[in-house]
Amino acid sequence: MHAPAPAAVEELAPAVRLNPVIAGREVDSRDRAELTGVDGQVVAEIGLAPRLLAQAAVHELRAHAGAGAPGAEVFAAAGELFATASLDGESPQEYQRRVALATGSPRGTVERATAGIRSALARIEELNAAELPAPFAEGAFARHWVPRGRVLAVIVPNNHPEPNVTWVRALSLGYSVLLRPGSKDPFTPRRLTAALLKAGLPAHRLAFLPGGHDLGDHLLDQADLGIVYGGPDAAARYGNRRDILVRGPGRSKALVDADSAAALPASLTSWIADDGGVRCNNISAVLTSGDVSALADALAERLAAPAPLPVTSAHALLPATTRANAEALGPYLAGLAAQGTDHSSARYPQGPLTALDDTSVVMRPLVISVDDPHHPLVGTELPFPFVVVAPWDETHGTAPLRNSLVVSLTGRHTHLAEQLLHEPSVRKVTTGDVRPWLSRPELPHDGSLAGFLLEPKALIRPA
Repeated sequence: MHAPAPAAVEELAPAVRLNPVIAGREVDSRDRAELTGVDGQVVAEIGLAPRLLAQAAVHELRAHAGAGAPGAEVFAAAGELFATASLDGESPQEYQRRVALATGSPRGTVERATAGIRSALARIEELNAAELPAPFAEGAFARHWVPRGRVLAVIVPNNHPEPNVTWVRALSLGYSVLLRPGSKDPFTPRRLTAALLKAGLPAHRLAFLPGGHDLGDHLLDQADLGIVYGGPDAAARYGNRRDILVRGPGRSKALVDADSAAALPASLTSWIADDGGVRCNNISAVLTSGDVSALADALAERLAAPAPLPVTSAHALLPATTRANAEALGPYLAGLAAQGTDHSSARYPQGPLTALDDTSVVMRPLVISVDDPHHPLVGTELPFPFVVVAPWDETHGTAPLRNSLVVSLTGRHTHLAEQLLHEPSVRKVTTGDVRPWLSRPELPHDGSLAGFLLEPKALIRPA
């Protein structure tokens, strides 16, 4: 980490207090923790839910569970309130600023996520229906898709606000939901909770319960089903439980030939760095049948262009972290770079970890090349634009592309699409100049949410 770069110091956002909310009641917790932003200032004081309070929430939600799903108009109204209204004294702009400071995501990322959540809640019936087979009803016979349980526990992520749509969809499918928010972004689920209650969601359908890993484990054990967002540790811990849907690391990859590497530099850069590289479907490894070093240099040059700015700036494109985290991250990144060839660091006069006047440290893109597609660095995922470039030829087959949320194929390698769709550890394939996160409601993101939460049952009436 090097000396601070000149940057305007943003006006401090006032700290806010967030308490557990159970069935519409805010519970003033004595067990508190400060949430500090990347600028070192306290963003929020979080009231943590002790085990007894969480258990009371479980009992209260279960006692009222199974009452059917609210109408779609409730969710559409909630999305509108979430994006546009002052909720519990917090404007949308204050919410976005707090998320940016607490998570280190660029403010523009949070603004786009706000719009994405609003759009998803407006068409929640369409999203749910698209994941289910066409309705069947013929004479006396009918098939109904119904919830597999009544109470769902959700461990919510920090990396991006939009995955919060998942638990809102669970409410729309008839579940009652126990939420344990992420430690850095309790703001999004808390604001959605306020919006849903104001829009008319029955209060007993939802509990917002900040806490640590022990609380999350308890909620998952008490609920009928669970959804967990997390990294490799969470995937290893819960991956074998059939009652828990794990949304783990993305480890998304691209395979390009020499022609497409030359023709798509802007697209490849976007796939790696859009939204500050914090999405699970940002590309973190590029395999190429062309010149590895030339491609790595071209990517490093383009990725180095954005200036380091405070995450609350409207022009910020890169994520940031705290000075303390950066002091630990620096040696770790140096260790990664030492395993291959670093194509980026020399391009930054103040180093890839650039300290700003507000004490935050911007994480600038890092491109490393290696000489083996099976190198341990291939598949490494970090919360900023980080990409490993490696060689690939036909003899390697699809093995180096395994364990990927998305594989993007370009040029003459698009013929591998069908083969990769049959690879269990690959969740999505794109071909050509297509953003890895492009989708439609009919297409699964990482499996089918409705398929996990619902099951088909038969209803047969007298003929």
